[in-house]
Amino acid sequence: MTWGNRRIVGTVGMVDSSTPPILRDMVMHLLEKDIASRKGRRLPVPAGPDTAVYCKARDYTATTLIPLHHHPDRHQLVYAETGVLVVRAGMGRWVVPSTRAIWMPAGVGHQVHCIGTVQMRSLYILPRYMPQAPATPSAVSITPLLAALIRAAAVIAPSYQPDSRDGRLMRLILDEVQTLPVLPLHLPEPTDPRLRQIGRKLERHPDDASTLQDWATRLQVDVKTIQRLCARELGMTFGQWRQQARLLRALERLAVGEKVIDVAMALGYESPSAFATMFKRRFGLSPSQFFR
Repeated sequence: MTWGNRRIVGTVGMVDSSTPPILRDMVMHLLEKDIASRKGRRLPVPAGPDTAVYCKARDYTATTLIPLHHHPDRHQLVYAETGVLVVRAGMGRWVVPSTRAIWMPAGVGHQVHCIGTVQMRSLYILPRYMPQAPATPSAVSITPLLAALIRAAAVIAPSYQPDSRDGRLMRLILDEVQTLPVLPLHLPEPTDPRLRQIGRKLERHPDDASTLQDWATRLQVDVKTIQRLCARELGMTFGQWRQQARLLRALERLAVGEKVIDVAMALGYESPSAFATMFKRRFGLSPSQFFR
């Protein structure tokens, strides 16, 4: 179905840029609360109980929203071969650009928003074959070898024999998945209503330059109260939180072809060089290198 300019996969409602701000805030708050407290629809994987790894390829049009759901009996590695995925799970949000992936443990509810046309390749893994698998979602880097293996696995039927060529390829995938480095592409989302108000402002206006004192005045609290809340709920300072929100929004915009200078100005940086410096400090690569 469609609503506005966004395609919905399933039956969840949504908002877009034409929705009035007050209504958008109300709807997004309910969606975020729903994601944090529920798992959504149960989606078993169409593979036998002894199939260690199953790969599914699916392409999505730009702005597709995949509603809240979970896979009860398998871990999932969601790989964006092209496009960008914005994933919400629990009280967190991840931006996953092309050639990166997100690890989603079995049973964890998650919602996916496709930025641009997305070629999604998902690996579904039986937990008993990865007993030391991470218990929480995380964005990960995909090696060239694993990318090639995923492309090959996408055409393998789930009924493959473990001792066949296809079975050996899947076992190699298992080895590779367990060595993937975690990337800093996560933005924690608070539960405290005061921090959530700040978070919604940063999401709508990432260039907002309000200081801690400005927010303390608006929220009628002491500056130290906000500092304590950030440390307790986010594990970072207010400045680090705002910087991460800006950089993740930058990834979304750069991935769909916007120029560095336009992104830098839109996100409140004084110059493209200041933006590039902060980007490289956080991600270890310049904007152009990151998407190469």
